[in-house]
Amino acid sequence: MNTRFAAGTYRCRDVFQSASAAVDLGVTWIDTAPNYAAGTAEVSLRPLLDACPQVRVSTKVGFVPPSDRQAAREAGVLPYGGDRGHCLTGPCIAWQLALSRARLGRVPDIVFVHNPEHGRTDRAGLSLVLREAFEALEGAATSGWIGAYGVATWAGLSNGMFTIPELTAAAEAAGGPHHHFRAVQFPVSLLCLAVVADALDGHGALADARESGLDVFASAALGGGELLGAMTRELVRVITPAVSPAQAALLVALSAPGVSRVLLSADTPAHWADALGAADHERLSTGRLRKVIDVVGT
Repeated sequence: MNTRFAAGTYRCRDVFQSASAAVDLGVTWIDTAPNYAAGTAEVSLRPLLDACPQVRVSTKVGFVPPSDRQAAREAGVLPYGGDRGHCLTGPCIAWQLALSRARLGRVPDIVFVHNPEHGRTDRAGLSLVLREAFEALEGAATSGWIGAYGVATWAGLSNGMFTIPELTAAAEAAGGPHHHFRAVQFPVSLLCLAVVADALDGHGALADARESGLDVFASAALGGGELLGAMTRELVRVITPAVSPAQAALLVALSAPGVSRVLLSADTPAHWADALGAADHERLSTGRLRKVIDVVGT
């Protein structure tokens, strides 16, 4: 069993094949979204989830893929003509959750609010959007339609559109002290070392998440594959000797303070086996992480 990784399904060539290879090697969590694989990712995962009830799954709300927009408009849940393809109103969230449950064949363990900063520049306006979304998700969790909820963001935390304390406060406003806000998902990698440097100094998103008791799903740990071509022998040695380039890059994310799971997409069992080998190594020490930051920069 491997609890330090989660199988991501973003940009997978074959969602079922990739996730199956991960599960065969002991990965117990799969992360997906309605808009992944041109809107087919959730349906593709159902046979695997049916066969593996022990595997947990997270999905998302927010982006409505082109294949679903006509149905969403007919249901009256997609405002502004669906031009943006992104909606976090209560009715749209409820509609997407029902669709995801049907496609996955089960209640998702976590539902992430997907890039709530998308297309928005007004922090006050975004705060209202998040409040409505959290109220809808609290209702869904109370009704047993989802296990819990979180926020998956690409840039919302790094660009200051919202903070972990603000998200926690919004959850408390929506659900009281026993709210169902459980996790955040954002990039942590050699390409995003500022968040690691902040955590080592006891502040920033990772430190705030740990203080709030939130699970952190580190996304883009290999930079969408970009990092593999940049992993020189010298850089690998700075991180730790006797590992593959992929393992060295992944160790940085795995070792970042506050990270619960690292999201990874891999196409073949061989790629998965190599990557998962990173979990066999000890986490990098604070001193080693600081050395990596000094060499690579933030």
